[in-house]
Amino acid sequence: MQMTMDRRSFLSTALLSSPGWAATAGEGDWRHYGGDGGASRFSRLDQIRRSNAGRLKMAWTHACEDATQRPLTTIECTPLVIDGVMYLTTARVQVRALNAATGEPLWNFNPLAGSRRSPGVNRGVTWFEDGKDRRVFAAIQDKLYCLDPKTGELMRSFGDNGVVDLAAQFDRDMSGLSFRVTSPAVIVEDTLIVGGGGGEGPRPEAPGHVRGYDVYTGKRKWIFHTIPHPAEFGYNSWPKDAWQRSGAANNWAGMSVDLKRKWVFVPTGSAAFDFWGGDRHGDNLFSDCVVALDASTGRRIWHYQTVRHDVWDYDLPAQPALVTVTHQGRLRDAVAQVTKTGMLFLLDRDTGQPLFPVEDRKVPGSDVEGEKLSPAQPFPRKPLPFARQEVNEDLVTDISAEAREFAMKRFRSLRGGVPYAAPSLQGTIYSPGTLGGALWGGCAFDPATQRIFVNSSELPSIVTLKDVRASEAYPFGITGYEKFIDQQGYPAVKPPWGHLTAIDLKTGDFAWREVMGEYPELVARGLKRTGSYQLGGCIATAGGVIFMGATADEKFRVIDSASGAVLWEQKLPAGGYATPATYSVKGKQYVVIACGGGNRQRTPAGDQYVAFSLG
Repeated sequence: MQMTMDRRSFLSTALLSSPGWAATAGEGDWRHYGGDGGASRFSRLDQIRRSNAGRLKMAWTHACEDATQRPLTTIECTPLVIDGVMYLTTARVQVRALNAATGEPLWNFNPLAGSRRSPGVNRGVTWFEDGKDRRVFAAIQDKLYCLDPKTGELMRSFGDNGVVDLAAQFDRDMSGLSFRVTSPAVIVEDTLIVGGGGGEGPRPEAPGHVRGYDVYTGKRKWIFHTIPHPAEFGYNSWPKDAWQRSGAANNWAGMSVDLKRKWVFVPTGSAAFDFWGGDRHGDNLFSDCVVALDASTGRRIWHYQTVRHDVWDYDLPAQPALVTVTHQGRLRDAVAQVTKTGMLFLLDRDTGQPLFPVEDRKVPGSDVEGEKLSPAQPFPRKPLPFARQEVNEDLVTDISAEAREFAMKRFRSLRGGVPYAAPSLQGTIYSPGTLGGALWGGCAFDPATQRIFVNSSELPSIVTLKDVRASEAYPFGITGYEKFIDQQGYPAVKPPWGHLTAIDLKTGDFAWREVMGEYPELVARGLKRTGSYQLGGCIATAGGVIFMGATADEKFRVIDSASGAVLWEQKLPAGGYATPATYSVKGKQYVVIACGGGNRQRTPAGDQYVAFSLG
């Protein structure tokens, strides 16, 4: 927990007085993890556009120099850019500032210096500005750090010498329970709001309560219990003692803020244990919900639950996008939430009521001892799912006779294949799997066309429960997080395995849907445009283009937002499994992507940030 200087990231007067520090703040910045407080992932920059995207060239690279192949690291960070300075996190979650025009390092802060703990992942930092008071907040593992953006030094007046312990002040006993944060905090006026939580079982886990802190002092102002305490709304959706022992219902994905309403929108995940809920009968509010809170008090305004009594690890994976759309002839402020299930819920921002009809459909029950599933789950009629929700023999892979034979043998040994098929001791297959559908890359929204752009994957999961009551806290565990793959590791369903979909929010219809990604070794066999599993998201711009990495072929692409056509692509030094950012310095537009590789794609780890601009 100290500032460290490696041989590349030293402080010097020359760097601190570089043009990056003198740049004027404006709409060319990327000031939030999601581009803006409402997570639209949209920029009004239009220097890079359909007509010239083919001229993109690499502008600079920055090597973080802390990636490792064993253990395999990655980078999921979307950097911020303010006044020509870029703030990012590295493969081993160091916080770093760069000159955004050149990639030159300005300072480095290593919160884990001397620690042997696994760094985990971090998706970005948070910027705060109030006149001359400027701060960078980094929520890493179980600590919240407040840094001076000019030097990277801890601001000692905040918390305990610049640090707040996020595992403390939890309103319940946290003994023996772990806590961590993956996504950046958000700020509304003088309140800094943090999510995170414990794991999701099958051992005892911390709850995912959301907390608001004073942005200047670090003092806790409020807490919202995602597992309600007695007398709180939602308490009756759990057993009476659940608040003392149940865990998760975490905010992994980050949050979105409406500065006009002074509200924060919190997407939550499944309760622990992920795949068996016999000890938590009921719908389990506020797991798998979009929750609108008053940012100054933490008071619940409304909630919408997308999965009841989740036993599929169907966390809400991404920030909701705050959008304004034309609905039934008038403009409506709305909340667009993409899900692992491949659904998009479009909700009225004031009330949480769906703008398009949502119907309850009966889903299978469970024969596992103690389990009581919800008899129905919500399905939007519009938009249609942007990922497959079934697996049957017709959908089993046919990329080769050997692959199909291997996959069919496994498929025929399993139950399920339909939406919300119950986990079982025999083994259950369901699609989308635990990795989506959509993931933490979320979606991008173009306000001019009122289109949402969401990238998604096709990779079913297999869950097999096992009886462990003699040795574990829960009576059932799982044999592992198994994916439905063939003998070579490719998805064992028919391609395409990855898409980018444009959805017209005025009508709820798809505007276009294009395959994204491929596998070079399959291309060599003549299997092109298979699509690939994707990690990370896309961003849209007023130039009519979409920027996107995410695919397993380790390429970065520029896509026409009107048609879905790929305008330009470039192989990256490692997989770009993050969401890019775009910004301008001195009138020049750049787009930057973290090339961290590794992750669940199992491609080599990398440690570079790469920025492109027009040649």
